[in-house]
Amino acid sequence: QVQLVESGGGLVQAGGSLRLSCAASGRTVSRYAMGWFRQAPGKEREFVATMSGSGGLTRYADSVKGRFTISRDNAKNTVYLQMNSVNPDDTAVYYCAADRANFISTFIGDYDYWGQGTQVTVSS
Repeated sequence: QVQLVESGGGLVQAGGSLRLSCAASGRTVSRYAMGWFRQAPGKEREFVATMSGSGGLTRYADSVKGRFTISRDNAKNTVYLQMNSVNPDDTAVYYCAADRANFISTFIGDYDYWGQGTQVTVSS
C-alpha cells in the first residue's frame, strides 16, 4: 500500500509561483508513474501532469504546458509540481496520484493511489 501526502499549497497572486510536493510512503514509487490532477469547485477532477518512474517521459495538459513542470526525486520518494505564471483558473485542490503500471496516463481511473489534496488559490 502506498500513502501519498501533498503539501505546498496556499494563496498566491496571479503571475506568481508555487511548488507542490507529494511525499510517498509505504513502498518506493520509483517504478510508478506519478501524476498531478486538480479539481476546481463545481468541476470534475482533471489531469494536470504526469511523469514516468524513471523521469524520462512526461505529459502535460494543454492548459498548463509551458507554465508547470513536474519532477521527481526517487531517492526521496517525492514528486513535485512547479507552478509558474499562475492565474485564477489554476485555483483548485491539487491531488497527487501513483500508477503502478507506469503508463503516464491522463485518465483518473488508471491511477491506483491518491493523496488527500492540497488547496491552491490564485488571487487576481
